[in-house]
Amino acid sequence: MHFISQDLEDYIEQHSEKEPELLAALNKETYQKILLPRMLSGHFQGRVLSMLSKLIRPLNILEIGTYTGYSALCLCEGIQENGQLHTIDIKEELVDFQRKHFDKSPWGKQIVQHLGEAVDIIPNLDLKFDLVFIDADKENYLNYFEMILPKMNKGGIILSDNVLWSGKVLEPIHPNDISTKILVEYNQLLKDDPRVETVLLPIRDGLTVSRVI
Repeated sequence: MHFISQDLEDYIEQHSEKEPELLAALNKETYQKILLPRMLSGHFQGRVLSMLSKLIRPLNILEIGTYTGYSALCLCEGIQENGQLHTIDIKEELVDFQRKHFDKSPWGKQIVQHLGEAVDIIPNLDLKFDLVFIDADKENYLNYFEMILPKMNKGGIILSDNVLWSGKVLEPIHPNDISTKILVEYNQLLKDDPRVETVLLPIRDGLTVSRVI
C-alpha cells in the first residue's frame, strides 16, 4: 500500500539527502541477487535512519533483522568511533553477503553479526544500547520490546519498522493473521506504556520512534 502517491514519494526522495554510493551499490545488488528485495530499507528510509543516528550519536546499537545490511550501514553513520553495532538475523545464506558490504564501509570492524534467533541472542548481550532498530518477525515484536527495554540507556531510542503493515492495522483482523494482531497490540503498547514516549511516522510501511524515559 502507498500511503501517499508515487509522484509525491519520488519528490520526497529527490529532495532528501542523496543515497551514498556504497548503499546504492548494495541496493542494486540486493535487487539483482536476493529474494524479496522490497525488504530493503531503501534510499528515503535509509536517510531517515542515518539522520536519527547522527542526532543520537549512539555508542552501542542493536539491530534485530539484518537482511542484506543496508539499514545497519545507515545506522552506523552516526555511531561513535569506539562504538559497536550488533545485528541479528536467522538467514545463514546472507551472512557472507552482509559481511562483504560491511567490510567495504568505514565501520566494518565495528559491526558484529549474530546468526540465530533474536530471542535467544538478546539475553546474552551484556551491553547497554542507545539505539535499537526492530525489523524482524512481527510475531515477536512484543517479546523484543520487553527484552530490550532493560538493556536501554535512559533517553535511548527504539525504532520499530513496518508498524502500519500495509494498512492492515486498520482492517478487521483474520483469526489466522497473527502478525497483524501482534502489531496492533504492539502499537497500543507503545502508545500506553509509561516507560517510553512514542511517535508513529508514516514513513514507508510505518516507523515508530520511541524514547526511553
